Amino acid sequence: MSDFQLTRTLDEHAAESALRTDVLRGLTASPKELPPKWFYDARGSELFEEITRLPEYYPTRAEREILLERAQEIASASGARTLVELGSGSSEKTRHLIEAMPALQTYVPVDVSESALTGAAESLMAEHPGLRVHALLADFTRPLRLPEAQGPRLVVFLGGTVGNLRPPERAGFLASVRAMLSPGDALLMGTDLVKDEATLVAAYDDAQGVTAEFNKNVLAVIDRELGADFHTADFAHVAVWNREREWIEMRLRARSAVTVKIRALDLVVPFEEGEEILTEVSAKFRQEGLRKELSAAGLELTQWWTDAEGRFALSLSVADGIAG
Repeated sequence: MSDFQLTRTLDEHAAESALRTDVLRGLTASPKELPPKWFYDARGSELFEEITRLPEYYPTRAEREILLERAQEIASASGARTLVELGSGSSEKTRHLIEAMPALQTYVPVDVSESALTGAAESLMAEHPGLRVHALLADFTRPLRLPEAQGPRLVVFLGGTVGNLRPPERAGFLASVRAMLSPGDALLMGTDLVKDEATLVAAYDDAQGVTAEFNKNVLAVIDRELGADFHTADFAHVAVWNREREWIEMRLRARSAVTVKIRALDLVVPFEEGEEILTEVSAKFRQEGLRKELSAAGLELTQWWTDAEGRFALSLSVADGIAG
């Protein structure tokens, strides 16, 4: 018989407090910036799902291709009895792994959205009678205490989301994952790879303008939650490839001089014409560079799979000295 348990590590006011802090810090900084996690209210999540189906946006298709082709290999290499997914969302792609793991006993999805956690759990338990789901309502960028469950455990971080973390943040995140691992456990991580600039920019600046609407949605979130008076039409969506740092930058550029009031913060934010807010970085990786980052965190890259065109990779890593 399947069973479901939800552990909350975020209080009901955590998101509001974090939004206030991020907006105050980010919009009074020079240059201005906002964290990408604030894209994802209900409307933002809908827009992102639409983005994943766009012809220009290859990462989701490429990662799914690898999962479909390599799920059995991943399951065999990990031998996992417990699957932990960071930033699980709808758990849609993870289903390919779960289906390849007949010995799997427990699934631990970790997300900041309680509705996403409960919705995914209901459908997964209906599809896999006997599967135990212990969901964590938590921010995966902070240290986590995983529930007791039989090992080996496979910690999964899909979608290339690790690229949204700056190098110091990635180092801290990978170190925190290393701290979760016991002998025999492993990390499966999705990473988008460095490729030609035109392909990369198109993936973040599609012809239909869906990504532009998604980018501007962060302003709508601030308007609604903090009583601001942003007008999305006052800002243009910009996506550029930073060759030196090998990441995509998404920005919002003021079309003309404008002043924004944020009532909940008692804050007035002036923008000059052409001034930008950095809303997201999305780093792209090379195998050897990622290997070095993993190694610095005490993780050894042991398996590397790409899609047929070499656009995206899944890597399997274990803690140094505990490989099985």
